[in-house]
Amino acid sequence: MSFGQAASRRDGFPLVAAADPCPCGSGDRFDGCCRPILHGDPAPTAERLMRSRYTAFVVGDARHLAASWHPRTRPESVDLDPRLRWTRLEIVAAEEARDRGTVEFRAHWREGRDQGTLHERSRFVRHAGRWWYLDGDVG
Repeated sequence: MSFGQAASRRDGFPLVAAADPCPCGSGDRFDGCCRPILHGDPAPTAERLMRSRYTAFVVGDARHLAASWHPRTRPESVDLDPRLRWTRLEIVAAEEARDRGTVEFRAHWREGRDQGTLHERSRFVRHAGRWWYLDGDVG
């Protein structure tokens, strides 16, 4: 399912209903996958945090992106463009060891007639029982 075709909210981002497939591509319903994490539940793994962050880009949830970004590396603001549609997430590899994790992914996007793929290897840390996005290498 391409979330670029879904109904849109007033701000132009797609509306994803609780029973819809999760935008992260897990195959689970939104309300059983990324929605609880977007609403503040801690992600159980670095990969699940990565998937929730992708979903936040899809639905325009800048609050979740800022809240899940490690305070040491978080930008002052997170600006999202509703014209940029994130259409598919591929997890290439995910590794986790104690309080560190990496997730390599490809996120497919389109904007108007343009389309492309963001390929990143993201780093995560776990502190005080929560996973945090630290930074990533785009390749």
